[in-house]
Amino acid sequence: MATHLRMELVLSALDEAIIQRRPTGVIHHSDQGGQNTSVDFGHRCRELDVRPSTGSKGDAYDNAMCESVFASLETELIDRRKFRTQAEARMAVFRFIEGGYNPRRLHSAIGFLSPVDFERHHARQPDCPNP
Repeated sequence: MATHLRMELVLSALDEAIIQRRPTGVIHHSDQGGQNTSVDFGHRCRELDVRPSTGSKGDAYDNAMCESVFASLETELIDRRKFRTQAEARMAVFRFIEGGYNPRRLHSAIGFLSPVDFERHHARQPDCPNP
């Protein structure tokens, strides 16, 4: 989280995600914003063996799962609180995602598993198609 949308924010977030999760066969789906279509971002994706993917302009359906995460974050946390500082907001978002959403929220698109359980299942059986 930052007060800007400069390239280093996007690269840092991608690096952190790869370091923390250590995924394989990753597709990074994003909108067509400048940070996600830049040469620097493309280079970093190649370095990390991440396949970038952007949807067609104005089409939210190709990114429905991601849009669902942000809709839940907005309606269940952001719209219900006022944050006094950016640090307070950062901690609340972290707790929402890592303390509740990822470990407990069940999703029909991944076999009614939580994101954490889906990753564990997929790590044990990497050749298995999504549930």
